[in-house]
Amino acid sequence: MSQISLLLVDDHALFREGLASLLSYQPDFTVVGEAASGEEAVERARELVPDVVLMDIDLPGIDGIEATRRIKRQLPEVRVVMLTVYDDHERLFQSIKAGAQGYLIKNIRSAELLDQLRGLARGEAAISRRMAARILEEFARLERQAEILEPDGGLSPREVEVLELVALRLSNKEIAARLSISEHTVKNHLKNILAKLQLSSRRQAAAYAVAHGLIPPPKARDE
Repeated sequence: MSQISLLLVDDHALFREGLASLLSYQPDFTVVGEAASGEEAVERARELVPDVVLMDIDLPGIDGIEATRRIKRQLPEVRVVMLTVYDDHERLFQSIKAGAQGYLIKNIRSAELLDQLRGLARGEAAISRRMAARILEEFARLERQAEILEPDGGLSPREVEVLELVALRLSNKEIAARLSISEHTVKNHLKNILAKLQLSSRRQAAAYAVAHGLIPPPKARDE
């Protein structure tokens, strides 16, 4: 059985000793070194080239995120897993951007920690369900933000058609007849349009659409 070599980085000696003791009982893990600061972590990683670095964030000198960035720049094949007390999304995403392949919280149970590290060796990300949920929430937030920032707000072709007819000051009944749909469907389209553009009236929506080039000005269509 091939062993997974680890470098333990934490400024608390007692924590490192406890972690090393836990790993020493596992036949597939071997601790090849320890470091108590960010600079030492980079130096030891360069010297030992471990399979995995277990990295704390709060460290003397450069923090664990910057140490991760430097290690990944010099040794891209080395996998870094943050093992920290912080469970906020800001440090989570800073760590991922720095190149970390995992983010675990220090209150993790020993059995789960070992499972996560073994999964990492199989090419999986070492991350708890809670932190994975944070990532999904952030992607969803960014997607919503992107839709808001897009001039068309993510409008469908049919919604743009409805807006064109709204700009001509057609009633819901007239729009329904023009598009061969029901008035109820027209109302639903208008509701979705206002929600996507974050506006409160059909007149505002029509003006917005013209101003942002989503539809041509009504006069231009009538000519």
